[in-house]
Amino acid sequence: MRFVIQRVSEASVTIDNTIHSSIQAGLLILMGVEELDTTEDADWLCQKLIGLRIFSDTEHKMNLSLKDMNGDILLVSQFTLFASTKKGNRPSFIKSAKPDIAIPLYEYCIQQLSLMLEKPIKTGVFGADMKVSLINDGPVTIIMDSKNKE
Repeated sequence: MRFVIQRVSEASVTIDNTIHSSIQAGLLILMGVEELDTTEDADWLCQKLIGLRIFSDTEHKMNLSLKDMNGDILLVSQFTLFASTKKGNRPSFIKSAKPDIAIPLYEYCIQQLSLMLEKPIKTGVFGADMKVSLINDGPVTIIMDSKNKE
């Protein structure tokens, strides 16, 4: 499982020309699920994410977590995070999980992050054609993969 984490001052998801979800200061997370991913992968990433100290303190040092600054999360599924570009010019998505695996794990992450953050999180719509807008704060972008825990 892979998270692309972007610290944002605002972000939104638009579907069919209508804003579906939006947040102010917090994290936009693009989430990719691989065929062999499990809830253990999700638990590790969610726990790590909530404790990640990437927000500035009063001395402008990255010292605060999302919870410390009462930030929001916008979680968006993105199967292209596991694209393989080794052969040819057309990416292959064979490593990306099919919906019967990916949807339950996406929903599980929504639930876990909401519990850990102690408030609802905003989401995209799994499989929808979404337009994602953001103002990356910093810019700060971090990639976490559950297969790289050690």
